Amino acid sequence: MKSQTIRRWSFIHTWSSLICTLFLLMLAITGVPLVFHHEIEELTGGAPVLKEMPANTPRMDLQQLVKAAQAHRPGEVVQYFSWDEDEPNGMYAFMGKTAGGDPNDTHTFMLDARSGEAVETPSANGGFMNIMLRLHVDMYAGLPGKLLLAFMGLLFVLAIISGVVLYAPFMRRLDFATVRPNKSTRVRWLDLHNLIGVVTLTWAFVVGLTGVLNACADLVIAQWRNDSLAAMVAPYRDAPPLTERAPATDLLRIAQTTVPGSEPSFIAFPGSRFSSEHHYAVFMKGNTHLTSHLLTPVLIDAETLNVTAIVSSPWYMDALLLSQPLHFGDYGGMPMKILWGILDVLTIIVLGSGVYLWWVRRRAAATVNVPQAVEAA
Repeated sequence: MKSQTIRRWSFIHTWSSLICTLFLLMLAITGVPLVFHHEIEELTGGAPVLKEMPANTPRMDLQQLVKAAQAHRPGEVVQYFSWDEDEPNGMYAFMGKTAGGDPNDTHTFMLDARSGEAVETPSANGGFMNIMLRLHVDMYAGLPGKLLLAFMGLLFVLAIISGVVLYAPFMRRLDFATVRPNKSTRVRWLDLHNLIGVVTLTWAFVVGLTGVLNACADLVIAQWRNDSLAAMVAPYRDAPPLTERAPATDLLRIAQTTVPGSEPSFIAFPGSRFSSEHHYAVFMKGNTHLTSHLLTPVLIDAETLNVTAIVSSPWYMDALLLSQPLHFGDYGGMPMKILWGILDVLTIIVLGSGVYLWWVRRRAAATVNVPQAVEAA
C-alpha cells in the first residue's frame, strides 16, 4: 500500500511538472528582468528623465496637467493619472481612444508636474521590458493566456506539494543536502534537483500562488466592479449621460480631506475600468510600508465634486494588491530583488533538471524493454 501511494504521488509529481515546465521556464526567464525592471530601464535609457529646475519651482494643478496630456495626444482621452515613487515631480498619464478601452492599447508617458512637459517612456509602450511583461502576464493572448498561465501555476503548486511528499521518505536514507559525487550523472542531478527544490521550496510556493492570483486579476477586478463599485455608484444607475465634467483641480485636496493620513496612488477618470461614467475615483494608499499597497477608493461626482462614496477594498482586492509586489520582490529594496533573482535562477535549474531526469529515466526504461521484447519474440 505504501509503495502504491508513492507511485501515485510520483505520477502526480512527474506529469504536473512536465505539463507546466515549458510555461514555467518562460515565466522564470522573463521574471528575472522584470524583478530588476527599474534598474534595467535606467541603464538602457528607458526611464523618463525630467529637466533640471529650481527646487522651489511650483507645480501645475491637475486640470492644467489634464490639458497638457490632451495636447500631447490630441484625439485621445485621459484614463488615469498615477504618481511616480522615484520621481516626485513626475506623474504618469495613461491615454487611449476611449476612457474604457483595452489596457493593452493604452499609451503611457510621464508629465513633468512643474511644466506639463510630456516625456515619453519607451519601455511602457513597446521595447524589451514591455515584451517581457506581456509574455509574463498573458503571452499576448489576453484573458485566455492569463487563465492558461493561472492553470499552469496551479500545476506548479501541485508539483511542489507532491515533490515534498516524495522527498520526505527519500531523505530518510540520506543526510540533508547530500550530493553523492561517486554516483552516476543521473543520481548526482537527482540529488541536486532535490536539494535546490527544498532550498527554494517556500519561495516557489509563494511565487506560484501569487502568480496564480495575479493571472486572475481581470476576474478579480471584474468581481470588484460588479460588487463593490456597482454598489457605490448605484444611485447613478438611471442618471443621464454626463455632458460636462468639473475641472480636476481640487480632486487631491478633496480626497486627502476625506481620507486623512493617506497619499494618492492614482486617479481613474470617468468611464475608465476603475471608475464610473459619472465619477472621478481617487485611490488613496496608506503611508506605511504595508498599507502603501492597500488602496481606498474615494468616488467624487464628476459634475459637482461631491464625495459620493468611500469604501475599503474587499478582501480579494487586498489580496491581489498585496500579492503583486510580493510576486516580483518589491517589498524589501535591492537586497530582496537580488534574493528574488537568485531564487529565480535556481528555479530554472530545478525545472531543467526535472526534464533531464524524466528523459534519462524514460530512455533507460526503453533500453530495458528492448531486450525483453527480443526475448519474447
